Amino acid sequence: MIGGPSFMTPRKGVSDAGHRVRIALATCAALPELDPDDRLLIEPLRAIGVDPIPAIWDDADIDWASFDLVVIRNTWDYPARRAEFLAWAGRVDRLVNPADVVTWNTDKRYLADLAAAGVPVVPTTWLTPGESVVLPPAGRHVLKPAVGAGSLDAAAFSLHDEHEEALAHEHATRLLAAGQTVMVQPYLHAIEERGETALIFLGGEYSHAVSKGAMLVGDRGLEADGLFKSETIATREPNKAELTVALHALGAVPGGPDQLAYARVDLVPDANGGPLLIELELTEPSLFLGTSPGSADRFADVLRRLLQDK
Repeated sequence: MIGGPSFMTPRKGVSDAGHRVRIALATCAALPELDPDDRLLIEPLRAIGVDPIPAIWDDADIDWASFDLVVIRNTWDYPARRAEFLAWAGRVDRLVNPADVVTWNTDKRYLADLAAAGVPVVPTTWLTPGESVVLPPAGRHVLKPAVGAGSLDAAAFSLHDEHEEALAHEHATRLLAAGQTVMVQPYLHAIEERGETALIFLGGEYSHAVSKGAMLVGDRGLEADGLFKSETIATREPNKAELTVALHALGAVPGGPDQLAYARVDLVPDANGGPLLIELELTEPSLFLGTSPGSADRFADVLRRLLQDK
């Protein structure tokens, strides 16, 4: 369905008598008060009688059972400690999105599952730790870890150039030595003109979309310091083909799309301009609430309905 759910009005029933409903917005130590975009969710939650509380996911002093809902938001430091993050997710009751979705989605080998389901995915080959590094013989390709966030450790190399090929081999070897599976994808040049399209879904309904500028134009664009690489963001209206691919991808998620409070579907154009899935973000994606008036209210309404269902 195109178009978000209707705006809610404050209503009784969110809080039980004598109990103030508390939602944890899980974040990381580097962003203890949340990313500015996610802070836009705080007032809409307060308006429906909910106390939104930023909470650092690996803070041992937090009693996660004291919250009525735990919503993953800015946990962007998990890639280096994925096993610890998944163990935390498995211990948290009333986690949004659910822990089994998080387990599946935090390793980009999920792309192989989506491709097998018929979703048009950027062609991807995989280098596995313990195996020799074998790269395509030519062409510009992107190498990145299967577990990662914010485009960190993603790099593009022109493999027909001897020097670039050596650098690509070095990059892959370093990631493999760290125990990472490495993704190898062709660089899609059409992205330089059109960029990525990110479609945001809230409660299973299409909400809004943005364009994201190409991240690896020019030189290799190797790993950056910090939690993520900066992006150029603008509003965009997706076309019918993009919406169709996005819905196909969400429908192929194990357990189905009804369990998803939020999702972001990132698409890039192929040589003919058709959409290809590059990532399906179901764990801690930026939702670009600030680009779409009312989207924070829509997200708060989704969480209200989840609270009433629990």
